[in-house]
Amino acid sequence: MFDLIKKIISGRPDEEVRGKGVEDKAHLAAGILLLETAHIDDECTEDEMAHVIDTLRSEFNFSPEYIEELIELAGAEREKALDLWQFTNQMNQHYCLEEKMALMEAVWRIIFADGRLEAHEDHFAHKLANLLRLTHKQLIEAKLKARAHRAD
Repeated sequence: MFDLIKKIISGRPDEEVRGKGVEDKAHLAAGILLLETAHIDDECTEDEMAHVIDTLRSEFNFSPEYIEELIELAGAEREKALDLWQFTNQMNQHYCLEEKMALMEAVWRIIFADGRLEAHEDHFAHKLANLLRLTHKQLIEAKLKARAHRAD
């Protein structure tokens, strides 16, 4: 499976990958955005990583092995990336509003995992919402859902 993901990232899918490539590229983009959220304050806590893994498992129904490979590859891609546009563009092309809202809620859950909201985390969430073409109202809706989920 790791080879499959590598082929997708390299942009040279073969026949085996063609049907799945677009979907996997969008999932990788989501994984990268979740990892970026966890690392935005220069420290990725165990709780934050647990939220990333839980989101990949619950939203995409990925196996633990696939999640591990996706996180490894997303981490490498995240390190090389100059900006977030390439990843949010994938999401905008292939995700519906509900899927983007679910991602934004997951972003807020990761941000709230350590129990505090720092200014640069809030800025990142606003920037990400803008890149995902979400309105301010949608951003706040996702934030409130994440906060309520944390209170449960």
